[in-house]
Amino acid sequence: MAAHIEYHFADIEKDTLIHLYKGMLKPRMIEEKMLVLLRQGKISKWFSGIGQEAIAVGVTSVLNKEEYILPMHRNLGVFTTREIPLHRLFSQWQGKMNGFTKGRDRSFHFGTQDYKIVGMISHLGPQLGVADGIALGNKLKNNQQVCAVFTGEGGTSEGDFHEALNVASVWSLPVLFCVENNGYGLSTPTSEQYNCENIADRGLGYGIESHIIDGNNVIEVYTKVKALAEDIRKNPRPVLLEFKTFRMRGHEEASGTKYVPKELMDYWAQKDPVINFENYLLSEGVITQDTIDQNKSEIKQEIDEHLQIAFNEETIVPDLETELADVYKAHSPEIIAPTDKKEKIRFIDAVSKGLRQSMEKHDDLVIMGQDIAEYGGVFKITEGFTEQFGKDRVRNTPICESAVVSAAYGLSVNGMKAVMEMQFADFVSSGFNPIVNLLAKSHYRWGQQADVVVRMPCGAGVGAGPFHSQTNEAWFTKTPGLKVVYPAFPQDAKGLLCAAVNDPNPVLFFEHKALYRSVYQEVSEDYFTLEIGKAHKLKEGNQVTIISYGAGVHWALETLEQNTEINADLIDLRSLQPLDTEMIFASVRKTGKVIILQEDSLFGGIASDLSSMITEECFEHLDAPVKRVASIETPIPFQSELEKQYLPKNRFAAELTALLEY
Repeated sequence: MAAHIEYHFADIEKDTLIHLYKGMLKPRMIEEKMLVLLRQGKISKWFSGIGQEAIAVGVTSVLNKEEYILPMHRNLGVFTTREIPLHRLFSQWQGKMNGFTKGRDRSFHFGTQDYKIVGMISHLGPQLGVADGIALGNKLKNNQQVCAVFTGEGGTSEGDFHEALNVASVWSLPVLFCVENNGYGLSTPTSEQYNCENIADRGLGYGIESHIIDGNNVIEVYTKVKALAEDIRKNPRPVLLEFKTFRMRGHEEASGTKYVPKELMDYWAQKDPVINFENYLLSEGVITQDTIDQNKSEIKQEIDEHLQIAFNEETIVPDLETELADVYKAHSPEIIAPTDKKEKIRFIDAVSKGLRQSMEKHDDLVIMGQDIAEYGGVFKITEGFTEQFGKDRVRNTPICESAVVSAAYGLSVNGMKAVMEMQFADFVSSGFNPIVNLLAKSHYRWGQQADVVVRMPCGAGVGAGPFHSQTNEAWFTKTPGLKVVYPAFPQDAKGLLCAAVNDPNPVLFFEHKALYRSVYQEVSEDYFTLEIGKAHKLKEGNQVTIISYGAGVHWALETLEQNTEINADLIDLRSLQPLDTEMIFASVRKTGKVIILQEDSLFGGIASDLSSMITEECFEHLDAPVKRVASIETPIPFQSELEKQYLPKNRFAAELTALLEY
């Protein structure tokens, strides 16, 4: 096949043609310099986009500056077209403080609200769902903005690609899904990635428009994407774009290109987007060789000057306080005291009322989940919400936890709030990656808050079996950047849920299903909040400290009611991350004995860390080893007698007595 590019200018003005040429020339020259610096050891890694500049420059040139774009690590042209000062990019790549991540992440793994860029996200797929959330925010704001997100042909093999396109289609979101098909996912050719002829063919399955574009032809990229973007702003919808292109260097420089046949490299070398366009502009008299030389000289001077700025910048000196402070967005919560006007309601009603009043307080709050709209959710917590708030803000989702978590994050990027309901906490495994790798790390990486609450109906005692009964809080208390809340009473559930929505950090909010309709309490009717991170001492004593949360608190209360001779401090943690260590340590130092009761299985649970912390901080005050009581080391069984054997409820009294007798 012929290796040439045909350009059709249509009615593009001369200034635009020159702008596109210079736009491609700049990242090409920066890359050539970076490859030199890589060999000199002045940067640590480089993912080359040489040969793909027309896509990044063409797409970015047709977007307005206020429209978000989510590039990959071969899209340097996105950053330069958005006119980010080069010294800041160079500082980023050298791990300097003037970069965008304070040296915490490398190359293009960063975002910046100043330039409306959400940078490369590992593991590739969640980036597409984030674009859904940003686009949903645009649609709800009715601001006539489009969002563009990039991925490679390898990334289209991930389930997140399917989930994100499906959600965008169902919700008619204004997203440009830009797939750079460069033939190889690292070294794996497309023949081993998918069997359809073109990635664009998949658009039919999602019911969305799709196009194939010559990714090396900057005019074709510019004109086709420009027309689409203008139309999408008026008629919001997703469009799948497959850009046929090639990368002329390895996946990253250490990879090399030995796996690529020579004839294929030669073919694409003849389709170089920069050289071809430069020659065409010369032949058409749009530019002269003197202009080209002058442009190259100016860009070289800019690169050299900005490199010197970055080189002169001091190397980062680690500061422990700064590192720890940036894991969460600083937040001084307004504590709104509960009123004395109360009503006796169930745990589930308190959750529902807290969520409803939060929706009333925050006009920019969107709740999402399976079956939560007209049906009201499987537990009926959101029953009646659509009548009050409408389906724009109370959104049924397809069965795709990963994309919805990512979309919730996208809403936060776009300045909104999101609550996502996991239908059952067990199902969070399907959305695990974006929670622990995206929500948790976002503020630490580039200062972007993840204003997301994930509601987690959890727990055993209702005969739901292994897939619907886990209490899996330990999956998340281990992950810096997440907050984990686990109330045991209706009043706490309402106040802490309202506080979680107000908190700009990601919160996993656990709600025990067995407590939903079995626990009643007088709950303040008006909107109020409780401080996250503060435990509640339910009983005061001096013989032993009992620490628990969730259903375990009620088991402990029942045990103490049946054994009135036991004089105990009973601490309901309420919040597992952050922990109220002040209350815990003070109690242990007073009583000298401590027993920790959790519903989760023993090994690796939060009781283990609590035991270690107490031993380290209070060893000289202990009169007995710290005792942990938890469920047995099996999955949760369905049959009632097996479930009772699994849970620690019936073993707690004996373990407590043994500790007191130690």
